[in-house]
Amino acid sequence: MYPMEYYEFFVKFNEGDYYTCHDLLEEIWMTDKGNFFIKGLLQMTVALYHYSYGNVKGARLMMQVAADYLQPYRPFYWGVHVDEVCAFIQRCLAVIPADIDRVDFTAANQLPPLPTLILFLHD
Repeated sequence: MYPMEYYEFFVKFNEGDYYTCHDLLEEIWMTDKGNFFIKGLLQMTVALYHYSYGNVKGARLMMQVAADYLQPYRPFYWGVHVDEVCAFIQRCLAVIPADIDRVDFTAANQLPPLPTLILFLHD
């Protein structure tokens, strides 16, 4: 029913492999650029990846963009409880330091940990 990359995205997201998530979602988005739901998920995974290596400002900006893209798809779209994803994004934004733009990669593990989200495909 969905592109194979979408199914793979759920596995990789729940494993915390956000770099691969980006590639999988980008593959879908490149063939369907009007699918802003996928773009929102894509931006969220980019934010998580940025945060993991210390690009705090990039993570903050991408999380906000993700929230903006996903908002119209609430409460449920493409088998995802979008309300839960948006709540996760808001929890992340509350944790991401507002007064830091970047930390060295070696210090990224000293940033406040972000909340976790387990994504399920509901259909």
